[in-house]
Amino acid sequence: MATEGIPAKPQKDAFDGDMQEMFGHPKGLFYLFFAEMWERFSFYGMRALLVLYMTDVLFNGLPNGEELSFVVYAAYGALVYATPFVGGMIADKLLGYRKAIMLGGALMSLGHFVLAIESEYAFYIALALIIVGNGFFKPNISSFVGSLYQEGDPRRDGGFTIFYMGINLGAAIAPIFCGWLAVEYGYHWGFGAAGVGMLAGLIFFWDGMRKGVFGNEGHPPNGKGTVSKMIESVVYILAFMSVPLFTFLVWENEYVSWILYGALAVSIAYIAYIMISVSTQEAQRVFVVALLTFFITVFWSFFEQSGSSLTLFAKYSVDLVLMNAAQTNSINAIFIIIFAIPFSIMWVTLSKRKINPYTPIKFALGIAQLGLGFLIFALSIRFVNESAQVPMIFLVLGYLLMTTGELFISPVGLSKVTELTPKQFVGFMMGVWFLSSAFAHHIAGIIATLTTGGKTEGVQASTEPSFIDALVEMITGVTPEHASTFSEGMEKLYTYSTVFSQVGFAAIGFAILALILSPLMIKWSHGIR
Repeated sequence: MATEGIPAKPQKDAFDGDMQEMFGHPKGLFYLFFAEMWERFSFYGMRALLVLYMTDVLFNGLPNGEELSFVVYAAYGALVYATPFVGGMIADKLLGYRKAIMLGGALMSLGHFVLAIESEYAFYIALALIIVGNGFFKPNISSFVGSLYQEGDPRRDGGFTIFYMGINLGAAIAPIFCGWLAVEYGYHWGFGAAGVGMLAGLIFFWDGMRKGVFGNEGHPPNGKGTVSKMIESVVYILAFMSVPLFTFLVWENEYVSWILYGALAVSIAYIAYIMISVSTQEAQRVFVVALLTFFITVFWSFFEQSGSSLTLFAKYSVDLVLMNAAQTNSINAIFIIIFAIPFSIMWVTLSKRKINPYTPIKFALGIAQLGLGFLIFALSIRFVNESAQVPMIFLVLGYLLMTTGELFISPVGLSKVTELTPKQFVGFMMGVWFLSSAFAHHIAGIIATLTTGGKTEGVQASTEPSFIDALVEMITGVTPEHASTFSEGMEKLYTYSTVFSQVGFAAIGFAILALILSPLMIKWSHGIR
């Protein structure tokens, strides 16, 4: 279907002559796969070390060092997913996907190498460079994948799942390798290795452009060479000039929440504008994207404990085997590598039999599995040893359920954003999709700080337990009165178990809400599953 201002693409059964094919998918998919794999190597290698570096080095010795680490991590995570909101629009209106990805990759490479410098000031500058670079890179490489497929192509979900496996191949290798470097040689060697990974991703993407594997996709909105060199240069200059601003925001992180609220107001207003600018059917589809975005925000708010509180839970309260705390960040990604292709085959098989669940149903099931994963983390306290540590199998099983939940939601969600949104607004809506992760990191930071709570001393035996207390006790088998007698190690474990129990039950509640709303979302998707 043609959309205003964008010429209609010719319909085709698979891919036309200028789009090379490989294994039944566009060849460009596999170049994007490897570019994203190396970019995610850099991102997750650094992410695995970030909270540990802050608690062990940057804020070591401060009485609230753990809480400060969570706050800075949350600010960084929020901003790194907020900038795609702008980067997607700039690619839509000015640069196109190709130039935006190259600009973002260059900034992120520089940021990772600066992070290898042993300086607190360099630390904040490096985070700012990565934040700005990710804004140009992340939404546009995902949108680029969507542009390789025609609307209704049954291979779209499979293509996004393959792409998602590339993300997690990098995410699996990076914590193991960078975590090993950090332990053996120091944190900054691990950060430096992440920089090499980012540079490799940038080179791979450039090689794909040079070989023409992307066909005519990814150029500026009105065709190749339509953006003046002056406008292009201004975008590049402003991108670099924004780095000091983001350095300040990570440093003075209390301002981040105001930016997020402002971005939320702008995105709601612009979504309303989109809905009154398009047909009724398209407007209803956009509304479905907005609802899916809300539920993905809920999902990531809980899931993103993996980079903060779950990493420290592994460090302090889990009897680790063959891994250090940083390397446990690879467990989720390893499971995705194992299950991504089987899940992709499963969706295709279910589609052929016409029993593939609709996307809203998948969202409900995914959030429910996430909740069960956190209940397993909380349940582990029942098997604590004399060192106030729990068996690693509970960490692994919890991550397994988080992963299957993620595979129900995230790759399918990316696909639906590109499929449900009118073509001229895909970049913006992809930016909103990643903006949801910014809010999720902000909320995740608040949740993580709850795990730093002090001892539960002075609990009155006569105090009537709340409904939440009863649920926590049901999972952990521990009453607050009993917890007040714990040693420091047991107290820390009980705090983790309490917070994880609450997260688990909250997730299951949101899963039920998604299930209730699914008939409306299915109807307004107008045939897109």
